Amino acid sequence: MAELRGTRRYYSIDNLCWAFGYTRQAWYNHVKRSELQSFQEHIVLQRIKEIRNDLPKTGCIKLYKELNNGFLQTLGIAMGRDAVFELVRENGMLIKTRKRYAVTTNSFHRYRIHPDLVQRRHAERAEEIWVSDITYITTMSGFTYLSLITDAYSRKIVGHYLSTNLKASGCLKALDKAVLSRLYPESKLIHHSDRGTQYCCDDYVGQLKKKEIRISMTQTGSPYDNAIAERVNGILKTEFDLYQTFKSYSQASAAIDHAIYKYNNLRLHASCNYLTPENTHNEQKVNQNKINQTHVNKYQEENITL
Repeated sequence: MAELRGTRRYYSIDNLCWAFGYTRQAWYNHVKRSELQSFQEHIVLQRIKEIRNDLPKTGCIKLYKELNNGFLQTLGIAMGRDAVFELVRENGMLIKTRKRYAVTTNSFHRYRIHPDLVQRRHAERAEEIWVSDITYITTMSGFTYLSLITDAYSRKIVGHYLSTNLKASGCLKALDKAVLSRLYPESKLIHHSDRGTQYCCDDYVGQLKKKEIRISMTQTGSPYDNAIAERVNGILKTEFDLYQTFKSYSQASAAIDHAIYKYNNLRLHASCNYLTPENTHNEQKVNQNKINQTHVNKYQEENITL
């Protein structure tokens, strides 16, 4: 111990600074910067945990977009995308994806196959194209089937229903919800789906015609012909834990309602310029209101001038 005490002076701050060509002040500045960086990383990590609390499977790119949406700027923290990725990786918070598959489509039936009016083109406005699909949800008493209708432009889920069977009634209930939720009923709308019995049957086709919604169907079994619907199914399963086995139908139904609310209102979507589907869907109405208000203001100014 006495020997260590005698050599301690050789490892003083002054000696270390001299050995590496730094001043004592530079050493303390370095310590302060390191402490500040650690503190900032702690703050950012806590915010990431808050985001993940609502959206457990949010990836690094969306985390960075969310953090960069005012949070980092307000606190004066400079942190790039790579730094966020490294922080997430170092804390063991990277997302591991998993895939499951189940057949929910029966294309061999007597009903008419309608032509593909979409042909993989992009929608240019909300309620121009709706895409529909069915995915399975597992419960302890067996499979249930989730019918989804998604707006191709905003990626908002506009209608959904969880059924205990694969009959068309579940798809019709999802369609009824979607129709009731329309913000732009005057716009021309295309309903795009696969060639499953549920979408080709007389009841479903009749309801679409009654609502003056044009009918479009995929012509092959390729998932790319209905890619948006397939993508939404995957997001709900992998990011919102709907792949798990639920205890009952009621538990599954509640989890689905909660997941779809978060998907529509909280999750940033890359295809929507990192806005939520809800905000993107309402964008047209907001813009139209601004235009109308501009016209009103202009009219009032002209009358005042006169």
